[in-house]
Amino acid sequence: MDVHGRDLRYFAAVAEELNFTRAAERLFVSQPALSKQIRMLEKQLGAELFHRDRRAVRLTAVGEALLPHARELLAAWQAAEAAVAEARAAERRTLVIGMSTSPGRGLLPALRTRLFSRCPDARPVLRQVNWADPSAGLADGSSDVAFVWLPLPDADRYRYAVVAEEPRLVALPHGHPLAARAATDREGAVDFTDLLDQPFLALPPQAGPLRDYWLALDSRAGRAPRIGGVVASAEETHEAVANGQGVALLATGNAPLVTRDGVIAVPVRGISPSQLAVAARRDDERPLVRAYLAEAAKVAAGTS
Repeated sequence: MDVHGRDLRYFAAVAEELNFTRAAERLFVSQPALSKQIRMLEKQLGAELFHRDRRAVRLTAVGEALLPHARELLAAWQAAEAAVAEARAAERRTLVIGMSTSPGRGLLPALRTRLFSRCPDARPVLRQVNWADPSAGLADGSSDVAFVWLPLPDADRYRYAVVAEEPRLVALPHGHPLAARAATDREGAVDFTDLLDQPFLALPPQAGPLRDYWLALDSRAGRAPRIGGVVASAEETHEAVANGQGVALLATGNAPLVTRDGVIAVPVRGISPSQLAVAARRDDERPLVRAYLAEAAKVAAGTS
């Protein structure tokens, strides 16, 4: 037996009004349509629910038995509808912000303040994503917006605003010969050509073009890098550099995440600067997503 909520709602209205005309008016349906629906419900149940005559409508014993259960079911469904509406509203207010490491640079508090000024009910939620996913959760939809390093795989899928552009450094163990060379250099830097024979720490292969970028393949003139290890977090990078597994390129703003306990970072000449962006899927037009991207663009431009 498959009884619909509408059938129970119609039944309860007639039971409470004990008048088909008034019940139809209350339900905003025609009286014949209501009578037909009640007859169909009675047919499904195999019993009459109302005694009908020209003067009155009364519940039968079966109708009396059904009424409290119908009311409970209708109340439960009303509560379910309210819960769904509340969950949908919360979902519309929630913005999941993906990142592989904390973006630092004052970006999160600045964008949070700007977002709240535009969308006071917004609920930003931070989500940490492994370095194996260069989209920081955008690709599989687990993040709504994300702090990402360019270049992005499948770049046409996304729109973004660059929020930081800064030189790339190389992380070295404190006693590395290139650290001593940088100390005597007028700019305190090393040339990228001096790094070509060094073992490099690489992102996981799933990172695609971003792995290539942090290995600086475009500056090697076709010379393949030596891979000393694979790292998927700032902590792993620090440990691998400190243990002498290899050197690692990193953005200037991320240096504090790695340079401690025997690991230093020095500037590198001969490679392009890094670009940190706030990105979203190009087909995501939700107001909260658009607002966050718009504020990121303002931060990048230094406008209010």
